[in-house]
Amino acid sequence: MSENKNDSFRDKNIKGKIVTVIGIAILFLLVLGFVIGLLFFGFAGIFELLGVQYQSFWSLLIFVVSFFILGLVVDLFSIAIFKLTSQHLTRKVKVFYKFSIESIFNWIALFTVDECMSSITLSINTEMIIASLLAVLEIVFDKDKD
Repeated sequence: MSENKNDSFRDKNIKGKIVTVIGIAILFLLVLGFVIGLLFFGFAGIFELLGVQYQSFWSLLIFVVSFFILGLVVDLFSIAIFKLTSQHLTRKVKVFYKFSIESIFNWIALFTVDECMSSITLSINTEMIIASLLAVLEIVFDKDKD
């Protein structure tokens, strides 16, 4: 049987600490890359279905990364607003309310990124369709059952 060792990070030597930190950083980057890759191919597919034109692969990648970063910030506000204002709603009304809040904040992020980029141009209808689709996906995959 192996001995019961309690190897904490504090007890490791400098080489062990560096390897641990680099390993965690690589794991974080792989997860982040996977999430952005899913968003990239999702947006590429949606854009193809809706007939959105973009100039290059890089413009789509910049769009997705910008939307991801701005979406994280905007999501914080949408979650806070939803939690603060939906405490006394029934379940069905709460789902519709959450869909509305998520759609509006997704649209704000899409609109902002679209207006900042000249290489991708989305119509208002396309923005609304994508924002609504993203809101549905967020509600379906939300683990926190409100």
